[in-house]
Amino acid sequence: MLATSLDIAEKYDYLDPKFKAAFKWLRDNDVPSMKDGRYEITDGVFALVQRYETLPLEKARFEAHKDFFDIQYLAAGHETFGVALLKDGKLAESVPQNDCYFYDKPDFWTPVNLKAGDFCIVPPEEIHMPRAAYNGKSESVVKVVVKVKV
Repeated sequence: MLATSLDIAEKYDYLDPKFKAAFKWLRDNDVPSMKDGRYEITDGVFALVQRYETLPLEKARFEAHKDFFDIQYLAAGHETFGVALLKDGKLAESVPQNDCYFYDKPDFWTPVNLKAGDFCIVPPEEIHMPRAAYNGKSESVVKVVVKVKV
């Protein structure tokens, strides 16, 4: 699934070798059995395996990154993932050393429900809200965030 604005639809090649390497890594690894941490995939691409409890919708935060795409892959569990265009968000906090920028919840955003095996690709022109509880029910998830250098 790719849902975005027509303004940026042709800006990126989602079949670029970096993305193909990321997808191959996700297919070839048994992520739920891996330890949390960083895994190098190829030049400009790495994976962050993480486990956490999903949050109530009102506690989940929107974020964006300037230097990387996020491929947010759910390996176990369920999660609601919010997406919106960067231009529709209002910057609330900057952590540039981590390439992370937090935004107030925008008026117009779209929820995407993810289950094990699903992923969303988020370019720098979009903000996203990971970690939200699906149907308001908190649960443990295993997620991989693959970072692809712009």
